[in-house]
Amino acid sequence: MAAAIQDYQRSELDRLNEVKGHLEIALLEKHFLQEELRKLREETNVDTLKQELEKERGKRLDLEQKMTEVLKTRLEDSPPQPPRKQQQSPSANEAEKQKETVYTRMQKWLYDRFGVYIEDFRFQPEETTVEAEEPLSAKRLTENMRRLKRGARPVTNFMRNLSALSNWHSVYTSAIAFIIYMNAAWHGWAIPMFLFLAILRLSLNYLIARGWRIQWSIVPEVTEPEEPPKEDLTVSEKFQLVLDVAQKAQNLFGKMADVLEKIKNLFMWVQPEITQKLYIALWVAFISSCVLPYKLMGFMIGLYAGIKFFIIDFIFKSCPKLRDKYDTPYIVWNSLPTDPQLKERTNATVSRRLSAAEKVGTQVQPVVSRSSLATVPCGVSREEESSRPHNPKKGAFHEIFCLPENERPLPVCENGWRCCLINRDRKMPTDYIRNGVLYVTENYLCFESSSSRSGSSKKNKVIKLDEITDIQKYKVLSVLPGSGMGISIATPSTQKPLVFGAMIHRDEAFEAIFTQYMKIMTTASPDT
Repeated sequence: MAAAIQDYQRSELDRLNEVKGHLEIALLEKHFLQEELRKLREETNVDTLKQELEKERGKRLDLEQKMTEVLKTRLEDSPPQPPRKQQQSPSANEAEKQKETVYTRMQKWLYDRFGVYIEDFRFQPEETTVEAEEPLSAKRLTENMRRLKRGARPVTNFMRNLSALSNWHSVYTSAIAFIIYMNAAWHGWAIPMFLFLAILRLSLNYLIARGWRIQWSIVPEVTEPEEPPKEDLTVSEKFQLVLDVAQKAQNLFGKMADVLEKIKNLFMWVQPEITQKLYIALWVAFISSCVLPYKLMGFMIGLYAGIKFFIIDFIFKSCPKLRDKYDTPYIVWNSLPTDPQLKERTNATVSRRLSAAEKVGTQVQPVVSRSSLATVPCGVSREEESSRPHNPKKGAFHEIFCLPENERPLPVCENGWRCCLINRDRKMPTDYIRNGVLYVTENYLCFESSSSRSGSSKKNKVIKLDEITDIQKYKVLSVLPGSGMGISIATPSTQKPLVFGAMIHRDEAFEAIFTQYMKIMTTASPDT
């Protein structure tokens, strides 16, 4: 009997997962249909442009026809000379006709040859070509991912070989490469050596394209077995494939954004002590290039590059502590902040200022009001705080939620977090989702519904923190990028977790609620 119940529960869970997959696919399809509708609306402008283009083409044809008619009329309107025609012999008439035909042929040839280029100098409306985008396909997606891997394989192999040379993976190969490079740099043959290596690489590629099996690498290549593409994918497999690709794209874009933000912050003097080093180095390089001869400059740069690549980098990679202390480029690059790190630093600075302002006490209270910096939580600016709703019933907070008088909102949420409560146990639309403000006190989590501010407080929700069985960050729509804007809270009195979604300050609210929840649980555990 228990096994049958477990099988039934598993089948029900599979059905629910399938329904969830269908709903997520429906959301995707809705997004795609909206995009197609937008494109169809924009195509009306394309039609008007096509009509104008056809008009211009018609005008051009009319001009060409008029030009041909003018040429014909000029030939026909030549001054009549009947007496001379009577006196001229037939051979002269034939010569004149032949001359006229040669002239017209020359004009026609010149027009056919250069008339198209002359038309380019006239004003013509630009043709806007709309590229047709392919619809989302799981098969096409996997194929593009494999193409990307195959295309990036030569670059990754080249970088792995360079890293192996620098790490002395093969002692004999690295020693030979070091001796050859230093000899070339000493005699000023570094650039011819690199050009010769490029020619050698192209020659080897030519032989490989001809069918020769030539494979040389310092690091042995690892060939990953390619799985045959599946023809028919289920809905859940397609959606999981989309999520995997989105995760890889998110990580790749994050790394690219970190590199670009560090370069931007380096040149924008965000860290003055770091940019100052680059500034001094550029001045030294500029003065050296003006004073020293270029041959000596190339010799010095070549020797430094060889010693840095083959010896210094090997020592620093073998001794990380030495690298962290003396490798200047490595230290400068790691100390460059990204934009999220800068934001965290400013938030930490604001929090320190707030803590210092709280220590001042009564001397600052008459000057700083409750809605000013003293009530701004960590990570929130004054402009963001001013956009939050101000509850006029702060004095009667315990009466709104029927709580003891000592229960007050924590300083971090004195004005609350605007959000919407999604009660998945309810089926009526009015009870399923409600808009309001979320507060956290020392012992309770309170949600004040917007519809209850003018009337009864039946739609408000009060949850004891010690009754919460699970709290985690939640994303209402899993198809959307990012980590979402919701918090999921499970209690014994609810079958499905309550979701507080559409919360702009979600991370701040989650940290405050989770910290207070852990504080309550740790104080309650010794008592039990």
